[in-house]
Amino acid sequence: MQPLRFATAGSVDDGKSTLIGRLLFDARALQADQLAAVEKASLRRGAAELDLSLVTDGLEAEREQGITIDVAYRYFATPVRKFIIADSPGHEQYTRNMATGASNADVLVLLVDVTKPLLPQSRRHLVIARLLGVRHAIAFVNKLDLAGYARAAFERVRGELESFAAPLRFDSLLAIPGSALRGDMVVERGERLDWYGGPTLLARLESLPGGADRAAAGPLRFPVQLVSPPRAGQPRSYMGRLESGHVLAGAPVVSLPGARATRVRRILVHGAERDIAVAGDSVSLVLADELDLARGDLIADAARPPRETRSLETTLIWLTARPLRPATRYLAQLGSRRVAARVSNVETRLDVDSLREIPFEGEVSANDIVNVRLALQAPVFADPYEDVRCTGALILIDEATNHTVGAALVK
Repeated sequence: MQPLRFATAGSVDDGKSTLIGRLLFDARALQADQLAAVEKASLRRGAAELDLSLVTDGLEAEREQGITIDVAYRYFATPVRKFIIADSPGHEQYTRNMATGASNADVLVLLVDVTKPLLPQSRRHLVIARLLGVRHAIAFVNKLDLAGYARAAFERVRGELESFAAPLRFDSLLAIPGSALRGDMVVERGERLDWYGGPTLLARLESLPGGADRAAAGPLRFPVQLVSPPRAGQPRSYMGRLESGHVLAGAPVVSLPGARATRVRRILVHGAERDIAVAGDSVSLVLADELDLARGDLIADAARPPRETRSLETTLIWLTARPLRPATRYLAQLGSRRVAARVSNVETRLDVDSLREIPFEGEVSANDIVNVRLALQAPVFADPYEDVRCTGALILIDEATNHTVGAALVK
């Protein structure tokens, strides 16, 4: 079974870091030195017991403030599956980090505090995750211990979640009651939630499909990362990672730019020859023709190539406090290809509470989600984001500061 990538999200103080620490601790995925470091940090903060939130809060600034400000990645495995976790920030000013964590996730694990209503930041995280192509979500309704493990409290939150998320059309959204602090329904069930008959968080994660299979079913997209010139009798090869689809030795492909048709002569993985490679594989491709390709160019499915365009209709998530200025020149980076761009038109804004598109008014500021048209100085090769992630997503970079200011999804 393919490894599962999942991102945590939710409002600040809902318990995301504690949940991941509990998951790793109860799944016996922590090494002795990691536990010792957490015990030492817990004592330094005056905690009466092991503070599992410190497992993922690796930055000293995070530990001092008690919040997550960066995306902390962790890897662990059970006898059933391997996992990659992105523990994302909850604070509103770090929404850009949450978007980074969710951009490559197969599943969103949304933490919701059962003692509060569904907060705006939790709603925003659900919307962003779905916009970023996440198809499966788990809502871990946390802190049931503070509500006396009352079923009515859980049902209230579940109803609010399902009502809000219905228009987002996740393939699946499962609400699980529990307590990250006490460990209920994380790995072990716990006796205090015997009224809930669904799976634990870990059991649900073990059962969900990964994104690699879906990516492998898409059209071939192979961004060139490095070109190995001919040497010692070996032909020129093009190195990179298959981001979508699969490729067979002998298959027809097209190179972009230039739309030059050729065939794959050999597929090499660490020097060994293979007949097929699929999405997720890092390979070297030897083509029937030696083409003048460089980093940022693309080898694609000859029958289903991406469209070449200088204008893109996109959904833009604005990530910085500095407002968007339509006349300003930005750099648009799609994969490893970077071109100058301007926002030529801001059309509508998404109201996160109602999930309705409303006429755009005023200025685009931090965390706004807007539909915009981008005018590009040079062509890019793009697909709708829902079809192919790697050629359907781009970032906007401020030329003056080199900071990422927006994430855009091609329609």
